[in-house]
Amino acid sequence: MSQAGPPESSCVFIRLPGRTEFLAVERALVQTVCQLCGFGEQEIHRIVLAVDEACTNVIRHGYGGPCDEVIEISAMPISGEPGGVMIKVRDYGKQVDPEELIPRKQDEMQAGGQGVNIIYNVMDEVTYSRAEGGGMQLLLTKRLAADGERDETDASPSKSE
Repeated sequence: MSQAGPPESSCVFIRLPGRTEFLAVERALVQTVCQLCGFGEQEIHRIVLAVDEACTNVIRHGYGGPCDEVIEISAMPISGEPGGVMIKVRDYGKQVDPEELIPRKQDEMQAGGQGVNIIYNVMDEVTYSRAEGGGMQLLLTKRLAADGERDETDASPSKSE
């Protein structure tokens, strides 16, 4: 991207009903903010997938299925070098122990149970917490590579450990 990204104070916020048909709005928001931050298309796709998994988990597990309770999503660029994006997902559903929301080993997973693993594999920092007033908050951070762009040839969603 030839121009500098938007200033860190450029936070975009949306509040959506806890229904999967509204997640297209969340995906568009995350995609646009990540483009403005300078991420490449492969990395944008991965970040959008991670946030989508988080929102789907809110609907499925936090709310027990589709409902009119809200999911709040904010996204903002991280200024400085190397830059990146910070995304917050906030719900008002069931509170759980944040220590339970950790990646599982492959042999412990059930069908459809890979959302948390995807989130941890894609994002650089993942912090679950109980939100004041009920529900949960998830803070996700993804930084640009030192050269300002992600390697487009790296299609693998996992990080080396």
